[in-house]
Amino acid sequence: MTQNIGDVDGLVRQRIRALRLAQGLSLGELAGRAHVSSSTLSRIENGQRRLALDQLVTLARALDTSLDALVETQEEEVVSHPITDHGVEALRWRIRHSPDLVLLRQRVTGPPSEPSRMRAHPGHEWLVVLSGTLTLLLGERRYRVQTNQSAEFDTMLPHAFGAEGGPVDVLLIVDPEARKGHRHDAEG
Repeated sequence: MTQNIGDVDGLVRQRIRALRLAQGLSLGELAGRAHVSSSTLSRIENGQRRLALDQLVTLARALDTSLDALVETQEEEVVSHPITDHGVEALRWRIRHSPDLVLLRQRVTGPPSEPSRMRAHPGHEWLVVLSGTLTLLLGERRYRVQTNQSAEFDTMLPHAFGAEGGPVDVLLIVDPEARKGHRHDAEG
């Protein structure tokens, strides 16, 4: 996709203003950091003054960001579609800005594995129960995690989970090490 220079110019001005406001800076404070007058900064933000490259570099530094972050025009994909894992019972999404993390939605229907079949592997997991009641076994302990409750645990602890009283929908965030463990579990 190509953008005309006016679109880029407007986008950069919006980013400068948004970053200034997000950092709680007044026009005067940012102007002081960037070594320009408040009126010049105001005209830059409002499109009444031409943006020069040297001003962009100075403003990026004053806003504690990169020049690339101010001028990047590549449109990011906002909506992503899941990848099906193990039939329709599990969906997986990659988190674009943290590609090593994986977001999983899983429907759990059966009871947890027998304690002798619990798995342990390097990593860390976080989960939230979207609906239903989840039984979470961690080592010798048993937890009931209900709708809108979350659990976070080190996956080196032997663990398993299952449904209690009906199907459970769970959203999991799995770090890279735990994801490797899940792949090995699925293969084994």
